[in-house]
Amino acid sequence: MSIAFSAGLSVAFHGIAFAMVLYLISVGLSVTMGMMGFVNLAHGVFAMAGGYVMTGLMNRWGVPLPLSLAAATVAVALASLPIERLLYRRLYGGDELDQVLLTMGLIFMSGAAAQYLFGALQQPLRLPPSLNGGVRLGFGEVPVYDMLLIGCGAGLVTALWLGIERSRFGAKIRAAVDNLRMAQSIGIDTSRLFALTFALGSGLAAFGGGLGASLITIAPGYALDNLVYFLIVVAIGGLGNIRGPFFAALLVGVADSACKYLIPQFGAFFIYAMTMAILLWRPHGLFGRA
Repeated sequence: MSIAFSAGLSVAFHGIAFAMVLYLISVGLSVTMGMMGFVNLAHGVFAMAGGYVMTGLMNRWGVPLPLSLAAATVAVALASLPIERLLYRRLYGGDELDQVLLTMGLIFMSGAAAQYLFGALQQPLRLPPSLNGGVRLGFGEVPVYDMLLIGCGAGLVTALWLGIERSRFGAKIRAAVDNLRMAQSIGIDTSRLFALTFALGSGLAAFGGGLGASLITIAPGYALDNLVYFLIVVAIGGLGNIRGPFFAALLVGVADSACKYLIPQFGAFFIYAMTMAILLWRPHGLFGRA
């Protein structure tokens, strides 16, 4: 097997792992923006919060990774409920500029709070020995943690698809996304549905932020530095569905890893160029509806 082929497969494997993290963080943003019509630029704050909670539990108190990740997901999902009720709900259906200013303000406030509480340095992710190192496959050695990311991502993609496409709760979400006023007229409590969906999206972001802390490091500037990637995934995939962000995350994750490996001097130039080309071709995203 040639060195180039082996390197290409390794880059693809790393890109898929990165894509799973992007998907977990971005899918909730796609659904909430599609359903609520709210420009929530602060979605990355919940991913950052999940990363801080998880790394804090692991590094300071020695809590095992699975328990730390579960605790971070639940804590952020619960904390998002009063935030949605007290801040976001006031601007539903309001001016988009007000929504942008509110969520950008939350980004800067959360960054300042994180720096005050945890310092300006990145939070290390101290993995257990079983997750360090790599596994030798036919094309080379693959990090164990990347395999865990891909496995968890695939499992959650399946669970989300079943939950959204095959459950009563998912049917209500799809109805609200398709026609909010009609959903309200047939008795769906959209206020409660918004809150639960917002908490679900925030919990998924926290799960992705914690699980992907080895690929997207946890630091006070997390939400602002990575905002463009989350928005690119949502824009390419299309609002209001779970299938679009999955394929968009795969496209962005693999392309980003390949570009950084092959032409690092160009940075993320080709990612932005690809995004512009796709949106010129399909302004509502690959799976969005006009």
